[in-house]
Amino acid sequence: LDVYETQLAIKLCKDTFESLLSKELDLMRVTAPLFVDPLTGLNDNLSGKENAVSFKIPSNKDLEIVLSLAKWKRYALNKYNADGIYTDMNAIRMHEDLDNIHSIYVDQWDWEKRITVNDRNISYLKEIVNKIYEVLKTTQKIIQDKFPALNNVLPDKIHYITSSELETLYPDLSRKEREYEITKKHGAVFLIGIG
Repeated sequence: LDVYETQLAIKLCKDTFESLLSKELDLMRVTAPLFVDPLTGLNDNLSGKENAVSFKIPSNKDLEIVLSLAKWKRYALNKYNADGIYTDMNAIRMHEDLDNIHSIYVDQWDWEKRITVNDRNISYLKEIVNKIYEVLKTTQKIIQDKFPALNNVLPDKIHYITSSELETLYPDLSRKEREYEITKKHGAVFLIGIG
């Protein structure tokens, strides 16, 4: 695609995925903060080593650019009394290791859904992942119908593997190398137990 078509395709992809995901998972759209008061504790500092970009506003109050919405999403679920939320998050991560998929500027979807204690299991996790994967495949089809030059890249099914199984499979490789190898083999992978 040329530059103009690429922008059209990106917009169509984002709009399509957002619409389909919100319907499939019954999520309410909320606006994420770009910055938060550090005293609220809502800015998640990821691994604990990152420092947020901070600045003072005219009232001499300190604010921080969001690093992650992990804590804020749970706050928002309660604030909006919602069963599920999604947002298009923007952030600045000045300590990010830059590569072809990571940037200092972050523009990503984030979502959170209430689940029952009984749903806290691998079976329910896979059910949700399968729904998300179907949304990705439907989005891919819509994009390809509009832009035939683009190829299908997603396989029919997503492959599940635990982080310990993956390490056993490729014991001499780094984490990133293991993830690369399993994805090269299966095309789409959901890694269980990385937290």
